[in-house]
Amino acid sequence: MGLEQESPAVRVSTPVDGVSVLGALSPSRAGDFMSCPLLYRFRTIDKLPEPFSPEAVRGTVIHKVLEDLFDLPAADRTQEQAADMLEPAWEALVEQEPMLSEMLGAKGGPEITAWLANCRSVLTRYFSLEDPQRLEPAERELYVEALLDSKLLLRGFVDRIDVAPDGSIRVVDYKSGNAPSEMFEAKALFQMKFYALVIWKTRGIVPAMLQLVYLGNAQILRYVPDERDLLATQRKVEAVWHAIRLAEETSDWRPNPGRQCSWCAHQAICPAWGGTPPPLPERPDPVDLEGPDLPE
Repeated sequence: MGLEQESPAVRVSTPVDGVSVLGALSPSRAGDFMSCPLLYRFRTIDKLPEPFSPEAVRGTVIHKVLEDLFDLPAADRTQEQAADMLEPAWEALVEQEPMLSEMLGAKGGPEITAWLANCRSVLTRYFSLEDPQRLEPAERELYVEALLDSKLLLRGFVDRIDVAPDGSIRVVDYKSGNAPSEMFEAKALFQMKFYALVIWKTRGIVPAMLQLVYLGNAQILRYVPDERDLLATQRKVEAVWHAIRLAEETSDWRPNPGRQCSWCAHQAICPAWGGTPPPLPERPDPVDLEGPDLPE
């Protein structure tokens, strides 16, 4: 089953008054286009529904548990408490999206029991990487946006921001999957540099540390950015946006076959797999060329 989803960013984005905005872009949608322009089209322009996957839902539930864990007093942020919070977080998600229950079967059944056990294992790995009793995040699930001089609006959600007593900032993102190989680290860090760019533009501070917490295999990827990094990221983001607009103007949304095809939900209508895409819908407002950003 799949549902067409409104972008969370669209719901909370603030109006940009008196400025002719080129459009809005998140790191997820920029990543889609760089991975496969046709996938970007399917998600952002056609807004095709995609089936839920146990892995994606696991990421959503674990993100929620880790967000709520920091609402508790430091002494209560234990591994046992996190495990107890897992099932209520899942049930709350099912209340919002009842079709999820069809994906994993009835409560108490073997499939949902095994899936919840897997989620608990992933949460356990978190406690081997960080001690939440010693952390006091400044922000969690923070929506950020910045308007570049080019009038491109950048926006997205940051899992966690830590601020040290000296004012230095650490940007943290949780991933429920495995850390990438060195060959794919740059792709993973693009999202974090995107967030760092937005924070630099809005707060005037270059984050001191970007940290990706991979719960699948209990690894942490850290990166120290500088202004040169972030200016390069800005040029890259603007180049991606110009490429998106060119594809829109020419209706040239070509597929880019590769390893990502193995988990794509749209193979049946992809020309690279013998399919035929649906007719393009009426040209959308470029400011709203966005789709949902889901935890990984």
